Order: sequence, then structure tokens, then C-alpha cells
Amino acid sequence: MKNKTRHWLWNIAIALTLVLVVIAFLAHYKNWIKVEDNEFKILSGIYYKELNFTDVNAVEMVDKIPSLERLNGFSVKETEKGVFRDSIYNTEVYIFVDKLSRQKIKVTYNDSLQLFFNVSDSLETEKMYTLFSSKLDSLSSLK
Repeated sequence: MKNKTRHWLWNIAIALTLVLVVIAFLAHYKNWIKVEDNEFKILSGIYYKELNFTDVNAVEMVDKIPSLERLNGFSVKETEKGVFRDSIYNTEVYIFVDKLSRQKIKVTYNDSLQLFFNVSDSLETEKMYTLFSSKLDSLSSLK
């Protein structure tokens, strides 16, 4: 009988594939949010949106996301992420939702563009809503 050994190149390919799968999972499993002085940044895997607070027109809490056409993105259980199209206004809508069953923050910016997001922790989502509301109030009082 011949002794079959796996070539070392296949071992490296398998290990690299597993590492890439773990990195992709970690990048998508939650929304990574960063708030700076006048900017809001949200990242989830390959989906990224940077928003200036001065561009925000309205912010509200909503229970449901409207029916939209998916341009690209994914849905897994209670997670919805990606870029969608609003067929009424013919605009792109960014969605970063970790828990569909919980309330989402709807941000309207640049007059008609929309962003929906939440995080797994509902208290953290409430804090983000309060932050957006206070930023919007402070900017409107300066005008």
C-alpha cells in the first residue's frame, strides 16, 4: 500500500480559508459604530456609511422597515444588512439592522436619503437615538 500524504500547499489553503471565514463572520456579526465630533460612521463587513450630522434632516424610531428592493446585501434570521432601493424616490437606502424584531433608528439625510440601523442591545440603540436627536436639536438651534 502506498502512503498518501496531503501536500503542504493544501494545508495552507485550508488554514487560510478558515481564517478568512472567521474574519468575515467577525466583520458582519455586528454593527461597528464610531461617533466623532460631527460624524457618524457605521461599518458591517463590506457595508460602510459615513454621515455628517449637519446633513441629517430627521431621526425617528420605527418598528418596521418599508418594503424595498435589495440591490445587494443579506438577511440571516434577525439580521438585515446591505444597500436597498426605494422605488418611490428611486434612492439608495442603507440598512444595518442587527435585530429585526426590535425598533430601528431611521435617519433621513440630504433631504430624501435614508439609513436604518440598530444594534443587538436595545439600550444602546436608545442611546444612539438620543445622540442623534440631541445633535439634530443643537444643530437646528444654531441655524
